[in-house]
Amino acid sequence: MTLRSSPPLRITIAGASSLLGKEVTELLSSSKLPAHELRLLDDAALEGTLTEAGGEPAVIHKLVPGSFEGARLVFFTGLEEFTARHWAEAERAGAAVIDLTGGLSGVRAAVPSIPSLDPTLASPRPTSSLLLRSPCAAVIAGATVSVAVRMLPVRRIAATFFHPVSERGQAGIDELEAQTASLLSFQPITREVYDAQVAFNLLDRYGEACRERLEDVRKRVAHDLSEYLAYRAPMPAIQLIQAPVFYGSAFTVMVEFDGPFPEESIAQALRGMGVVVGKDSPSNASAAGSAEINVTLRTDANLPMIWWIWGAVDNVRLAAQNAVRIAERICATEQ
Repeated sequence: MTLRSSPPLRITIAGASSLLGKEVTELLSSSKLPAHELRLLDDAALEGTLTEAGGEPAVIHKLVPGSFEGARLVFFTGLEEFTARHWAEAERAGAAVIDLTGGLSGVRAAVPSIPSLDPTLASPRPTSSLLLRSPCAAVIAGATVSVAVRMLPVRRIAATFFHPVSERGQAGIDELEAQTASLLSFQPITREVYDAQVAFNLLDRYGEACRERLEDVRKRVAHDLSEYLAYRAPMPAIQLIQAPVFYGSAFTVMVEFDGPFPEESIAQALRGMGVVVGKDSPSNASAAGSAEINVTLRTDANLPMIWWIWGAVDNVRLAAQNAVRIAERICATEQ
């Protein structure tokens, strides 16, 4: 008798030309997923673009009716509005949808997931959903710290995230690069993305003509954190600052305890959630290429009950790795 081999798992990346799309594509080649066939999709303007998948040349195709047929997993990695227009097509095709863009944030059936934390928390919502939201790096980092200290005598938590321009994709990177070059040569700067000077500057808001307000981004991070934690861990107060860096998110978290608290107990709690606690301060540069959350601890100079957690992550790699782990879990439960 001849055994018939199963067809490879069909995976589609919608928004494949984006930074997240490229990162997910790269991580899939070393993931725990079974043998798979990868299809790359994007807007019509990018049709025919040559890229790489699993070390092999790959072509990005235009998303057309029927593009999702036969797909078991669909990652949405491009623009939020692109996801909002097309996710229902993927669901109707029978695919599990994993959204990295925020396009499913208003969809009640879409469940936020952080696989490194999900087993630790009693889920308030069904985990069998095939509509899943993979949060941004700030939400993953904030939730990880909150879950880590949830069993300690915590009074309050506050977190500040330093937002890199790569959160706005290639357009944000191009504008920071152009602004930096212009300022160094004493030329007028471009303001097409942020309508503000991002280079050599820290911002708590964008310009009036910017399509997206920084306050809206802050509210989305706070909302996504609140929805994921769902009172299962302390909810951090959130501040978001636009930083003049290309890649990598740095952050600082203030944790106030009921009284003075030993450093090793905090470090042990963080390590229990997979956080790398070191003596040397991490930076957005040192975090590049890693999906780990790196932190260092310092007590407050005036208030011994307060500890400061300084951390850094590769924002693109951490978000993409989280999405791939969601896919691995989906496939594992079906075996």
